[in-house]
Amino acid sequence: MLIAVTGGIGSGKSVVSRVLTAMGYDVYDCDWRARRLIDGSREILGEIAARISADVVSGEWRLDRRALAAIVFADSEKLAILNEITHGAVRRDLAEWAAAHAGSGKPVFVETAILYESGIDRMADRVWEVVAPTEVRIERAMMRDGADRESVERRIAAQASERSGKHHDVRLIVNDGFRAVLPQVLSQLN
Repeated sequence: MLIAVTGGIGSGKSVVSRVLTAMGYDVYDCDWRARRLIDGSREILGEIAARISADVVSGEWRLDRRALAAIVFADSEKLAILNEITHGAVRRDLAEWAAAHAGSGKPVFVETAILYESGIDRMADRVWEVVAPTEVRIERAMMRDGADRESVERRIAAQASERSGKHHDVRLIVNDGFRAVLPQVLSQLN
């Protein structure tokens, strides 16, 4: 069984993933794997330079992620282009990873902020959506990323349409800073 752990920026999906990892479950981190895939592919970097901005890829084939984020989170069309470039590579990598972990007899997990837009919802048997109040999410993201409020709000707005998708089996985990996450994870596992 492949279970997707999803939620918007600052919701706490990484907290849930770290709990699962500490419990011995395998978790595919889409952000980390996408970084690895992009950094290892001149083809992907070249496409980002050509279709989004040449200024975000150096002559040494290194991606300036801050500059890229500033561009794509301020321009929904460029964000869509970036997602188009990376989603297919991530889905293929996830499928290979999940197949390699299939023999364990226990569920495997994929952490993703953009479940529906990426098409990973069609690969997942179940979805755990991690939710938190907007103000809590903003504060967490500002602290974690050293970002200003406006840039975090733009990222939340850019992800807002992502919540419109519907999976046939969605379970909520509330990470509001008051309810303990571990009992909710244990309940979902049972």
